[in-house]
Amino acid sequence: MSVTGTTPQDPPTPTFVSLEEKFSAFREGVECRLDEILGAHPCRENNIDGVRFAVWAPNAENVAVMGDCNGWDKDACPLQRVGATGVWSGFVPEVGVGERYKFFVTSHGGKFRVDKSDPVAFWNEEPPRTASVVWKLDYHWNDQHWLAERECRQNKSAPISIYELHPGSWRRIPEESNRWMTYRELAMKLAEYLPQMGFTHVELLPVMEHPFYASWGYQSTGFFAPTSRYGTPQDFMWFVDHLHQHGIGVLLDWVPFHFPNDNFALSYFDGGHIYAHPDPRRGFHPSWRSAVFDYTRPEVRSFLLSSALFWLRKYHIDGLRVDAVSYMLFHNYYRRPGEWIPNEHGGAENLQAASFLRQLNDAAHTQHPGAIMVAEEATTWPGITRATRDGGLGFDYKWDMGWMNDTLQFMKRDAYHRKRDLNKITFRMMYAFSEKFVLALSHDEVVHLKGSLWTKMWQGNQWEKFAGLRLLYGYMYGQPGKKLLFMGAEMAQQREWNHDNSLDWHLLNHAPHAGIQRCLTDLNRHYREQAPLHELDLDPSGFEWIACDDTANGVVSFLRKARTTSDLVLVVCNFSAFACRNYRVGVPRAGMWKEIFNSDARDYGGGGLGNCGGFPAETKTWNGRPFSMNLTLPPLSAIYFFNKEEPVVAEEIPDAPEEEISNV
Repeated sequence: MSVTGTTPQDPPTPTFVSLEEKFSAFREGVECRLDEILGAHPCRENNIDGVRFAVWAPNAENVAVMGDCNGWDKDACPLQRVGATGVWSGFVPEVGVGERYKFFVTSHGGKFRVDKSDPVAFWNEEPPRTASVVWKLDYHWNDQHWLAERECRQNKSAPISIYELHPGSWRRIPEESNRWMTYRELAMKLAEYLPQMGFTHVELLPVMEHPFYASWGYQSTGFFAPTSRYGTPQDFMWFVDHLHQHGIGVLLDWVPFHFPNDNFALSYFDGGHIYAHPDPRRGFHPSWRSAVFDYTRPEVRSFLLSSALFWLRKYHIDGLRVDAVSYMLFHNYYRRPGEWIPNEHGGAENLQAASFLRQLNDAAHTQHPGAIMVAEEATTWPGITRATRDGGLGFDYKWDMGWMNDTLQFMKRDAYHRKRDLNKITFRMMYAFSEKFVLALSHDEVVHLKGSLWTKMWQGNQWEKFAGLRLLYGYMYGQPGKKLLFMGAEMAQQREWNHDNSLDWHLLNHAPHAGIQRCLTDLNRHYREQAPLHELDLDPSGFEWIACDDTANGVVSFLRKARTTSDLVLVVCNFSAFACRNYRVGVPRAGMWKEIFNSDARDYGGGGLGNCGGFPAETKTWNGRPFSMNLTLPPLSAIYFFNKEEPVVAEEIPDAPEEEISNV
């Protein structure tokens, strides 16, 4: 008897969980850690070191492991069927980390016999080779400080300025046959460059393993494996860790809509369509020429759910940009009549895909607080960024594709005549707060013969093209919404992006290009430092038009407001090719309005027209405001004025009817 007078209890007997029970959540579509039960896991069984292999192949008659361990013998290491789960599993002794392997799958009475790479492999051979590699994901992280602050750094009122990057073409090593950088080399360079430029995050085009380099990762085959082109999984972990230690968040592009038809990968994996829908009107998309995931199948949902959360958990990724959400949500998106099947209610909405996205976002936010989920979505589907409890899809942000299209079309227009089309850029404020938006000028806008952002500017003279680009960035950073720019935008890259070459870094030796870089650096700084430019990015109370209808001059002006202070930022954009002198703008209060940014500054390559550092507001009613300023607006310019509420008496001037003072 114990001292307390209770009967001692034997330690609880561990509950035995059969292999079949392990896969119950997988079969229900709710498994979040498929990487822990499928794939290749080094372990020790019966005092023998080896690897436990497991793979889902429900249509298979036989599955075996072939690889370095058995001289690539297709029949030497058969796996066993795990009940009715569709999973095959087995322990292969004396297999070491770093050894290559594949699954040899036989089905349909032996008519289908093919070797497949592991869908849940942690690493693969460098393409064009296609074998999987036994690997462990051990790593000692040093980013605890970043993770502790992440929720604060990534909340809705924080400044988020994203640098979108393709790892293979940002910088190459010309002295070494133009090779791309490794993950570690890239991390060291970015840890210097991004803080200097003022970006808060880097977003990588998909790093998941992909056989075709020119797909930029959007035709993924390794949904749990960073591409081996740039190093090992630990090298990629070091990449994330190093950037976190330098205050830079890391976002990944993730592709849950489709996958390529390569014979070695997911397509027709076991002689049947287990990852894609068997009907091509649901399981194949003619635009991409690739297979489409079947969201009606629980095991596929578990596979995709586990993939997304794997990157957040194992690689400390700070968020995912989910590719092609429009394609996911609508059966008929970019399909002709007869190429799609309506849902059970006769509509085009993909109800199962929407359900999966809600499940994904809820799981990501619950398991990884502070991580952000971003949708690339271009339709009118309601509530993309509304919480799932309120009927939305649960994303944190959505790319504002309408803003991007309207703005770039407007900036192409002849600057001498575009002023009549101001509604192209002012229209955004009709819907700007209907979702939580990221203003994205992404890689999609500088490929497929679309030209660079520089070439999209009005075809005036060279000076006017650079001025137009500075104006575009100034207008973008003044607008409410988080920001994203694709690499090369910061130096006014003139040629279209080419994934086989570095960016044209030599352009920074030329003053106009270096000026663009300085301009964007200062914009990032103001965006971070000035609370009115970011705190209410997603709230209509943070924005107020001063004038949006000056089609006579092609000028718009608006206020940005803060949540935590009474500070104001006035943004004035002159989209015409003419300077506007004695241009009066109304403001809501007195005090000094300091000119903190002028895209026409000489340091940026501009003409140097400005407002002597700013003015105190005059007690002169204009634009329906009790105070106003008389400004000089350079051609093709964006100017920011900062005002802190202080007990300053405005300069008094004689009042006069507005019609007697015209803005010219």
